[in-house]
Amino acid sequence: MGYRPIKSAKKRLKDKLRILTSRKRTGTFSEIVKRINQTTVGWINYYGVANMKTFIQELQGWLNHRLRQLIWKRWKLPRTKYVKLRQYGIQHDEAMKTAHSRKGYWRISRSEVLHQAIPNKRLVKWGLKDLSQFYEQRYSKG
Repeated sequence: MGYRPIKSAKKRLKDKLRILTSRKRTGTFSEIVKRINQTTVGWINYYGVANMKTFIQELQGWLNHRLRQLIWKRWKLPRTKYVKLRQYGIQHDEAMKTAHSRKGYWRISRSEVLHQAIPNKRLVKWGLKDLSQFYEQRYSKG
C-alpha cells in the first residue's frame, strides 16, 4: 500500500479550506465549522486508503491557525479582544498587551497567548472535527 493523494488534490483541498476560512467570510462560526467538517470528512473518506498521516497533521495545524485568525478578526475591537482573552483565562497584563497589539491577524493567531485562550481542545469543543483522530479511527491499520 503506497498510495498517496497527488499534489493537485492536496492543493485543491487547501484552496477550498482557504476560501471557507477567509477572514472576510460572512456567517456564524458554527456554519463555517460545519462546512469545513463536510469538506474535510468527505475528502478523507475519498482519499482515506492512502498513507497521509503527516499531511493530515500538517493540514490540521494550518486549519487551526486559520480559524484562530478568523476568530481574532471577528473580535475586532481591542476592548472585545481583552474581554474575550480574560474570559478564556488569560492574565490581565498579557490580555492587555495582546489586545492592543498592532501586529497582524496572522501573526497574533500564532502567539502563545491566543493558543492558551483557544487551544485545539476548545476548537474541537466548538464543533471542529479532529482530522488526525478521525483519520486514525477510520483507517487504522492494525
